[in-house]
Amino acid sequence: MRAITLALLLPAACVAGEFNKKLSLGDPAPSWKDLPGTDGKKHALADHADKDVVVIVFTCNSCACSEEYEDRIIAFAKKYKDKVALVAVNVNTIPEDRLDAMKKKAEKKKFPFPYLYDESQKIASDYGATYTPEFVVLTRDRKVAYMGAMDDRTNAADVKERYLEAAVDSVLKGEKVAKGETNPHGCLIRFKRTRD
Repeated sequence: MRAITLALLLPAACVAGEFNKKLSLGDPAPSWKDLPGTDGKKHALADHADKDVVVIVFTCNSCACSEEYEDRIIAFAKKYKDKVALVAVNVNTIPEDRLDAMKKKAEKKKFPFPYLYDESQKIASDYGATYTPEFVVLTRDRKVAYMGAMDDRTNAADVKERYLEAAVDSVLKGEKVAKGETNPHGCLIRFKRTRD
């Protein structure tokens, strides 16, 4: 009987977040290095050691929802630039999402943050990301403090709750994030199909 009880309890302990099936709040952030950026340089998570918070946004060129969020993401990056590093990552491999197209997008929008490309899609898999845009907030010791949507509405004029800003403000104050996970919305990441 005791073995059955343990067997029933163990799977629950292994479950990740409510919406993110890979990571839980408080997990160490998966690291990355040598990701090419639209600036022609290679980038790593360790590049942002001087920042109190790192925000990763999984985004792309080809998603209309991601485009709706571009100006909000730019405004967020500028507002928090002194203490927060925002890093945008694209993992889609269709032509309009490749690095050459990303460079054009970054130049046109004057992104004030690194826009990185991971053709292997490993970083999105490691972070359990499934949508664009999807956000992850990392603390000073690079633990996951928030995962999910930037806010509650795709249309900027209709936004009532700013989840990302609330999470970052809490982390900067050393407080627990009240709403640590929300359901991201947008376009599904175009993961390559693999055969088993």
